[in-house]
Amino acid sequence: MKDYLVKALAYNGTIRAYAVRTTETISEAQSRHQTWRTASAALGRAMTAGVMMGAMLKGDAKLTIKIDGGGPIGPILVDANAKGEVRGYVTNPHVDFESNEHGKLDVRRAVGTEGMLSVVKDIGLRDFFSGQVPLVSGELGEDFTYYFATSEQVPSSVGVGVLVNPDDTILAAGGFILQVLPGAEDAVITQLEERLKTIPPISKLIERGLTPEDILDELFGKGQAKILETLPVRFQCTCSKERFADAIVGLGAKEINEIIVEEGKAEAHCHFCNEKYLFTKEELEELKKEAK
Repeated sequence: MKDYLVKALAYNGTIRAYAVRTTETISEAQSRHQTWRTASAALGRAMTAGVMMGAMLKGDAKLTIKIDGGGPIGPILVDANAKGEVRGYVTNPHVDFESNEHGKLDVRRAVGTEGMLSVVKDIGLRDFFSGQVPLVSGELGEDFTYYFATSEQVPSSVGVGVLVNPDDTILAAGGFILQVLPGAEDAVITQLEERLKTIPPISKLIERGLTPEDILDELFGKGQAKILETLPVRFQCTCSKERFADAIVGLGAKEINEIIVEEGKAEAHCHFCNEKYLFTKEELEELKKEAK
């Protein structure tokens, strides 16, 4: 099954919902960054939340999420857009711990709880929208729930999960976001709260082969959700050799010449996708001419 996301409404349009399968997307991130199990779970949860938040945007809008809880994993960065494209990385990919008291990967210990979750949205206007909240859990699902309630004033429930194989590969990944809209009845909200208490972990539902539509049936009851849109999801980086070349030109002719004299070449590295781009001496000479 390919990764994809669905947008839906339920209960007469009073509950907005997003559900997504991200197994292949997180597998790509794990493969590129060679993350260990706990780091994979943290990155996968953040990217899964990010791709759903990106799907809330329109057109060419995009957002950047930074999670820095002071834990050994270091800051996590995620970029996502309205087209279902997402990329991300953790500062220290080689972090793993024994399972926590619940038998799950100890994401809280890896991420830390002494820090912030920040979101910056570029929706094409002169000023960016920026929101920031303290981490309340380090498990990330609860932290994104708190972000929506506090920074965007939208009562929400965020579920994100990643199952990792013993060899560090990704077994299953996915998530959901439910948001309460004006007009929602208290009885509906109570019913949803009760369902959320009994639903299995989202990663387990994905492992069982449930589709995003099936997940909404688990949350709302069979046929209660009205699907509005389906969006393919994938790991996609925006880096290229041309972009790095432009950045090198921006250094100026003098600094480029110093690189030529001292190194004889240059290597650019993209943190988001781990690609490396080599610039030979001849290529640097051409870029130096451009810089002049």
